[in-house]
Amino acid sequence: MSFVQILEFSTKRAAEVESLMNEWRTQTEGKRHVKREVVAKHRDRPDHYVALVEFSSYEEAQRNSKLPETDRFNAHMVKLCEGPIKFSDYDVIRDKS
Repeated sequence: MSFVQILEFSTKRAAEVESLMNEWRTQTEGKRHVKREVVAKHRDRPDHYVALVEFSSYEEAQRNSKLPETDRFNAHMVKLCEGPIKFSDYDVIRDKS
């Protein structure tokens, strides 16, 4: 069963967040377990974003979380955000295109 983690955050440093995300993708090439990621900006709340990160399973997400590059990403991401990052975990029960 697919698994999705949603990160909800606010930042005034969106370009730096984007750069950090790109850096993480480069550093984890060949070892990350992300199937898909989508980042969206809220239309009515300036500087508010969500990132939807899809994995093949919860177990794959856990393996991804244990990568040292993910630890470094999270530590830096916290510094770029205005307030805490909210994490929500979901098992996918329907996926249609």
